[in-house]
Amino acid sequence: MKNYETVFILNPVLSEDQAKDTVEKFVKVLNAHKANIINVERWGLKKLAYPIQKKSTGFYNLIEFEAENNVVSVLETEFKRDESVMRFLTTTLDKFAVEYNNRRRKGEFNKSKSKKTTETVEA
Repeated sequence: MKNYETVFILNPVLSEDQAKDTVEKFVKVLNAHKANIINVERWGLKKLAYPIQKKSTGFYNLIEFEAENNVVSVLETEFKRDESVMRFLTTTLDKFAVEYNNRRRKGEFNKSKSKKTTETVEA
């Protein structure tokens, strides 16, 4: 099994509850394909670097998971089918990135607590 992280941007027209439900839908897709969810973070509404679909903001989300290769293609197909997803990127993590993410979640790099919403899901 490999470690992955996927970042996706949801349409800003969605309400907070709709955005949360959409994230849960993708977590359920991963769980249905026996992926181990390590971390789920909702970064909230952020300004985009450039307009996408004539929108200048979007709800940023990150999911870290451990899974087989075929799960990524299933997840990305679900991203493409969902009209609320404006962009997504899934990357494979090497051992250094996994260690960095563990340390980041523990707060080693973040001395002052930021106001972002972080939600950890244990599977």
